[in-house]
Amino acid sequence: MAMDRLKNTEILGPNRGLFDLRLRELWRYKDLIFLFVRRDFVAQYKQTILGPIWFVIQPVLTALMFFVVFGKIASIPTQGIHPFLFYFTGLSIWGYFSDCFTKTSNTFVVNAGLFGKVYFPRLAVPISIVISGLVKLFIHFALLAILLSWFSFSGIQTLNVNLTLGLLPLYILLMALLGLGMGILFSSLTTKYKDLSFLLTFGIQLLMYATPIIYPLSYTSGVLHEVLQWNPLTSIVENLRFSLYGIGAFDGMGLLYTASFTAVILFGGVIVFNRVEQSFMDTV
Repeated sequence: MAMDRLKNTEILGPNRGLFDLRLRELWRYKDLIFLFVRRDFVAQYKQTILGPIWFVIQPVLTALMFFVVFGKIASIPTQGIHPFLFYFTGLSIWGYFSDCFTKTSNTFVVNAGLFGKVYFPRLAVPISIVISGLVKLFIHFALLAILLSWFSFSGIQTLNVNLTLGLLPLYILLMALLGLGMGILFSSLTTKYKDLSFLLTFGIQLLMYATPIIYPLSYTSGVLHEVLQWNPLTSIVENLRFSLYGIGAFDGMGLLYTASFTAVILFGGVIVFNRVEQSFMDTV
């Protein structure tokens, strides 16, 4: 009996190599990850009156506000796309990235009590956040499909869907991995430098305006245009609009740059995250 217990005992040590990421453990704890996914989804609107209906109301009201402020008052051009559809399309994909980034950036702080009681791969928590966010994103895309159909049948907006729409899973994957990488990197740094947490709200707002969400990339020129092209989110948003409306041009090199940038950020974030998780209880 004692020998059986010894065989089933897993010895945990605090010191691991820099590249000892133990990613295989995530598969062993897949049931826990999906338990976290359910928890995140249920807890978000558990005590609200309208519940998941907020998934629909929030983006619609935001797009309407942008339509009035930037479309009517500021009169920013939208490349021939109806302004409401232009803003709703950009906000749908941006909202997913924003949620992934902001929620995973608080991983250590929010879950300090849980992490201090029981062992499991800490990456399970931010990964569950990224997966649970897909539910909200799919609801937004379903609503977008309804809006596109209604605008098309009403003659207000003519769809020009092309084959690049098949890259939609790639767009979502890049947004998810980029948000995850930046989030866990930010979460790791805030365990030691707590001042960074105060910059998050301001930083995510600034990043939105530095991404062509409320304006097309063609609206910019000169140095600003060049700077915006270095934003890895730009190619995803611009290519998504091209896939739906056929406006502009497909930017394959931009996607390649975004994929490379995402790979570097994610790899670096996972390494730093795994190093910090070994001693964060001393600083958080």
